[in-house]
Amino acid sequence: MEENMSKPRTHHSKISLILKGAAMGIAEVIPGVSGGTIAFITGIYEDLIDTISGVDQNTVWDILKLRFSNVWVSLNGPFLLYLIIGMVGGILAGVFGVTKLLENYPEALWALFFGLIIASIPLMFSQMQNRKWGHAIPFIIGAAIAYLITSISPAAGSTNMAYIFLAGVIAISAFVLPGISGSFILLLMGLYTVVIPTIKAFLESPELSELLLISVFALGCLTGLAFFSRIVSAAFKNYHDITITVMSGFMFGSLNKIWPWRNPTAILNKDTSVISPIDSNNISTFSITDKNIKIVKEINVLPSDYFSDPCTVYVIAAFVVGIMLVGGLYFMQKSRI
Repeated sequence: MEENMSKPRTHHSKISLILKGAAMGIAEVIPGVSGGTIAFITGIYEDLIDTISGVDQNTVWDILKLRFSNVWVSLNGPFLLYLIIGMVGGILAGVFGVTKLLENYPEALWALFFGLIIASIPLMFSQMQNRKWGHAIPFIIGAAIAYLITSISPAAGSTNMAYIFLAGVIAISAFVLPGISGSFILLLMGLYTVVIPTIKAFLESPELSELLLISVFALGCLTGLAFFSRIVSAAFKNYHDITITVMSGFMFGSLNKIWPWRNPTAILNKDTSVISPIDSNNISTFSITDKNIKIVKEINVLPSDYFSDPCTVYVIAAFVVGIMLVGGLYFMQKSRI
């Protein structure tokens, strides 16, 4: 227990943590964007991973013994509290605000995140202690893995509880690994239309079967979080520079999923769970903004080949804003505000 309590923590101001938490919360609402990416960009990633991986049997024992002061210290209480406050606010803002932008100005919103990630990769490289040309290899490997994951076609899902548990373990990796979206992982495993509707249904009219599925999924998430956070924390401690390059590669490879101009090639009907192919000939028969429709596969195109108005001026402006935001976040880190 003493090891956790004496572990040095990086200083972050309350305002800084709330703002960074809000950015993470907003990112979690947007499919294809990972909260882990934002944590990496804003410089709190290692502290977050260390905080999560610091939870052990001593922490659980302190909770059972009602030693809340020890729990507060071992969980890095001030850091976690203000980060969660920001995340809750960000999620609410995302649900009521950002989703509207995604419906009406998707190209500009994707361009904003594209700019954020592009500008952040050199910033991540600057955190390396001893840069070498050999680090290009783990960067390429990380980029290739993220690119392949974001290019996979969705699979058929299952309500088998073992599969639900496994989905929780894998999906939570999106919170630990930057560049990969948790909602996209659920989509790949065919469980987006199982888990999300079940949670909504339970909140509206609780049923025991829904509670069971949610509990199994949550248990999978907790297991995955404990497992992956310890692996990543150990990787940072023992292979800091290589871990930075792999994570940066993940972010670079994820750009495939947030290119501003993407034509849908397959959509999912949430009511029937049927995936339908679409192209330029039948695109007009579907309403992509329909809440019962979710795009599950897309192809990146140039503005001239885009199905809709490419909004090129807005896209460029949003891209520049994304780059400027990273500059502002970097200034916040240096100024400790």
